[in-house]
Amino acid sequence: MLDIKNLFSNAISINNEHCIDLFEKYYNELITYNEKVNLTAITDKEEVYIKHFLDSCLAHKFIPNNSKVVDVGTGAGFPGIPLKVIRNDIDLHLVDSLNKRIVFLEQLKQKLNLQYSTYHSRAEDFCLNNNYREMFDVCVSRAVAKLNTLAEYCLPLVKVGGVFIAYKGGDVEQEINESSKALNILGGQVVKTEKINLPNNLGERTLIIIKKVKQTPNKYPRNKNLPKLKPL
Repeated sequence: MLDIKNLFSNAISINNEHCIDLFEKYYNELITYNEKVNLTAITDKEEVYIKHFLDSCLAHKFIPNNSKVVDVGTGAGFPGIPLKVIRNDIDLHLVDSLNKRIVFLEQLKQKLNLQYSTYHSRAEDFCLNNNYREMFDVCVSRAVAKLNTLAEYCLPLVKVGGVFIAYKGGDVEQEINESSKALNILGGQVVKTEKINLPNNLGERTLIIIKKVKQTPNKYPRNKNLPKLKPL
């Protein structure tokens, strides 16, 4: 049987009954909604808790207190909502291009009684809105894209001095090397990578911590899907 309390206590030093209760509600809502709308291919409870909830929480120590955090391509709320569960001090903003996911996230907000904002928007459109561009202390993303593509969607949202945290698989050295030109253009600098083995042999995670060292030129991100089709 999955020992949730020990799982979180051992992995991220969180031992809080309220947080555990929220994750249980989150899991139930996710599985129920997933029967109508495909949010995740992972439905086994142990795997959801480790590959989604715990995995999402791994970056919490790199997020300063009371940060304004944006999660780009959040999907079913990962990593943003698990981070909010254990770090209620953060001001969380969730961005996704599919409205059916936003509907789920709004319903989840009521069920968990958490405060966060949702935006139905493509990342490139959101970045070009002056209300959000370079307005966030931290950007997080577990979106499935190469780092040079993901950086073009995320770094424009981060204040100079803030950080972009990319969640990646185990081996990232080649991907970082291939992204050096893009990061230089976009104003980012890799300051740390941290590799973590997930519990119960359920895989590896590497967090890439990228500091925003200068403003992103106004022409980025490019439109017409160019960050994916023709990465910097």
